[in-house]
Amino acid sequence: MTQAPTKTVSFDEFVGWYPKNAGVRYELHNGTIIEMPKPRGKHSNVTGFLMEELVLSIIQIGKRGIWTIPREAIVKSSNGTSGYEPDIIILNQENIVSEPHWESGSVIENASSVKLIVEVVSTNWRDDYHLKYADYEELGIPEYWIVDYAALGGRNFIGDPKEQTIFVCQLIDGEYQMTHFRSNELIVSPTFPQLNLTAQQVFDVGSVHP
Repeated sequence: MTQAPTKTVSFDEFVGWYPKNAGVRYELHNGTIIEMPKPRGKHSNVTGFLMEELVLSIIQIGKRGIWTIPREAIVKSSNGTSGYEPDIIILNQENIVSEPHWESGSVIENASSVKLIVEVVSTNWRDDYHLKYADYEELGIPEYWIVDYAALGGRNFIGDPKEQTIFVCQLIDGEYQMTHFRSNELIVSPTFPQLNLTAQQVFDVGSVHP
């Protein structure tokens, strides 16, 4: 197993260090390399389901081959101290040519290359609700979903008692406007206005037992 450096590293050092074919995922959080929990079980089911739905939506709007979902990508924060590997990222291939480190390291630095990012909430929920929220907003990612199928987030976000919630964050005038969706509410996506998917359909996938 690869041992992550304990000292603060730069983004370039992180990308250069990142082990090939790693059995676990790593992210850079404010100069510190963090080993991320490997998605398993229900988390993987939800991520896979959403990926399928988004691929179908891409095809329906005629963007097949133009908007794509890569197997992996590292999103560099605007201040260069962090790098995140989203659960799902939709890229605009027409803008990838402007990414200087895409071919060499699957690195995304420009918000114009991104149509949508989805993070499926795990036990480290603060990363999705605070850290990544702030950095994706500052970078200018136009749409960001926080999918809290297991109701793990803070009560100030998902209520008391906690409720399964999906947040769609739309960038308006440089700031995210958050809209939450629960139960049988249809998810409203600025990127995919034709999407016909309820929050409950997503939650049901996350509640299926093997």
